[in-house]
Amino acid sequence: MGSTVSLAVGLALTWVVFMLLPEHADRLAAEREPLARAIGLFTVLAAASAASFYGALKGRPWRGLAYAALAGLVALAGYVYWPA
Repeated sequence: MGSTVSLAVGLALTWVVFMLLPEHADRLAAEREPLARAIGLFTVLAAASAASFYGALKGRPWRGLAYAALAGLVALAGYVYWPA
């Protein structure tokens, strides 16, 4: 859970840095879309991780679904970012 949160926060802060550098906007323009997709993916992955952690701690009946969602999102992240 901590790693996914740190990835999401680090990517979001990279977006903030991009916004604070308007003089380099033309050079950074090509990176905005992939960065936004990465922020979205790792934010959802962090939420699924937190939900599965909470479900496991409290023994909630839906924790199996949270585990499945987490596994699916990890597989998606691997598919998206695995080198060709």
